[in-house]
Amino acid sequence: MTQHNYALTINGQRVHSADTAQAINPATEAPICDYPLATREHLEQAVSAAKRAFPAWAATALSERQQMVSQLGDLIEANQEAFINLLITEQGKGRAAAEWEIGGSVYWCREIAKQSLEEEVVSRQGDDEIVTRYTPIGVIGGITPWNFPLLLAVWKIAPALVAGNTMVLKPSPYTPLCTLWFGELAQTVLPPGVLNILSGGNELGQWITEHPAIGKIAFTGSTATGRKVMQSAAGNLKRLTLELGGNDPAIVLPDVDAKAIAKDLFWASFANSSQFCVACKRMYVHEDVYDD
Repeated sequence: MTQHNYALTINGQRVHSADTAQAINPATEAPICDYPLATREHLEQAVSAAKRAFPAWAATALSERQQMVSQLGDLIEANQEAFINLLITEQGKGRAAAEWEIGGSVYWCREIAKQSLEEEVVSRQGDDEIVTRYTPIGVIGGITPWNFPLLLAVWKIAPALVAGNTMVLKPSPYTPLCTLWFGELAQTVLPPGVLNILSGGNELGQWITEHPAIGKIAFTGSTATGRKVMQSAAGNLKRLTLELGGNDPAIVLPDVDAKAIAKDLFWASFANSSQFCVACKRMYVHEDVYDD
């Protein structure tokens, strides 16, 4: 797949850009291939396509949306080996970690496709009812990082689509390839405009977070960038989901075998070269097992 001619996905179509950048293999620092950089006009086209697709997608039966999201998992599984190799090449993961991420992406699509947001009757008095209904927002903007590029994209795409929203998603400029390819494959399942994938740099992220027609931002990345996303989204009071850096503890209780858990605690800190938000940053160890 590294020789694939990568393109943006807008309104169900492959769209090329005059502006490109090189994807780099982090293990060798050798160029992999060129990928497109979306312009502001590309973003306007993608948002317009998502807006046009939204009414029909929101009106589509939940069971049909669920089926299509599950089929996205089937697409990843059908191309699993190619996705694994591409992820290793562009992100630098070892084989086992890449298998875990791609397999997890398949699983996430299928499991999210089983979920639904049922109406809740808050109170009923005679003929009067108060009912809570969960309705789609509209166009969702997704921004993902480089540490788990496909999995974190799917984490945003699957729930948004099942809930009846449409999406414009931007992968990290360090790891755009798996997401660009997935966006292209997804068009064999989804109606045009439901999922649009735009690769680009930091300025594209700012344009997305500021765009008045985008009703929610789902962002995973650093705390510093999360603050900027929140500032940009304030212009039209966008809803926000921010998955930022954690300060996660491991708590070791006195009834454990220290030698048995040492390996697990190590990998809780150092898996993925420690580049994940829930990496263990500190340990609280009971005095009875501290020396062990």
